[in-house]
Amino acid sequence: MPTTRSPRRGSMQYWPRVRAKGIRVRSWAKVLQLKPLGFAGFKAGMTHVIATNNRPTSITKGEAISIPVTVVECPPMKVFGISFYKHTPYGWSLSSQLISPNADKELGRTLVLPKKTHGKESDRYDEVRLLVYTQPKLTGIGQKKPFISEVALGGKKEEKLAYAKNLLGKEITLSDVFKEGDQVDVHSITKGKGFQGPVKRFGVSIRQHKSEKTKRGPGTLGPWCGQGKVMYRVAHAGQMGFHLRTEWNKWVVKIGKKEEAITPKGGFINYGEVRNTYVLLKGSVGGSKKRLIRFNVATRPNKGIPTQAPQLQYISVDSKQGN
Repeated sequence: MPTTRSPRRGSMQYWPRVRAKGIRVRSWAKVLQLKPLGFAGFKAGMTHVIATNNRPTSITKGEAISIPVTVVECPPMKVFGISFYKHTPYGWSLSSQLISPNADKELGRTLVLPKKTHGKESDRYDEVRLLVYTQPKLTGIGQKKPFISEVALGGKKEEKLAYAKNLLGKEITLSDVFKEGDQVDVHSITKGKGFQGPVKRFGVSIRQHKSEKTKRGPGTLGPWCGQGKVMYRVAHAGQMGFHLRTEWNKWVVKIGKKEEAITPKGGFINYGEVRNTYVLLKGSVGGSKKRLIRFNVATRPNKGIPTQAPQLQYISVDSKQGN
């Protein structure tokens, strides 16, 4: 007889399984080049490309292969502030911020804009980061309220402040941060699926048809009552989806300009046309259409992924309407 195994259902790596409050980046890569280390865009949809495989150890090296890609529209982001941090025994602590009044009126939908330069420049600091906001008004998603985020900088400490001051009130583009062939860490909020039961949420087995009262329950404590409660580790019903997830080392297949045709015939379903600079990321990306996607310089890049993007032979712009 084979050994009976009953591993626990679901992963304890993600807990608690509640709705995400926002996209938070907890760590940044250490880069010597003086540049912003992150960007943001809006998920448009997926398509596929035909490219020449440039992986040196692949059995299809040099052959034309089909690669599924996710299209993320990335309009320019604007810098409106600088954050100064000090390193403490408990982590980074915000010491001061410098906010510029030269911001778009749409930013007033998110926060109260100062009439003059607000805050002060810190004399003692260990880290400098940029306060940036997106410009969804340039896209066709029908949104005006921008998203505010904080972006770390690469380079030496002495160079960061002068670089940040130079960017204050200006736009940064996708090509200022990434190039084709880079690896990025994607931070996104997955599709929300609401309140779901333990079978769909954790993959609990359905009981046989002769079981009493319930077929889809995770069970009870049974005759053992020493614990007196059901632990949180038991697979129970609850919120499923709309969780913050990070995917490591997504491959930047292409960075395209707005003049190039990437929108399929009839537009992307539930999105429309791509009007700005876009990026093609290999594989799928979490989240629904029009949702904000943040991607940063990879903190632990995969050495097996080539540093150069594959040569594209064809980008599919066929209709996604199912006709």
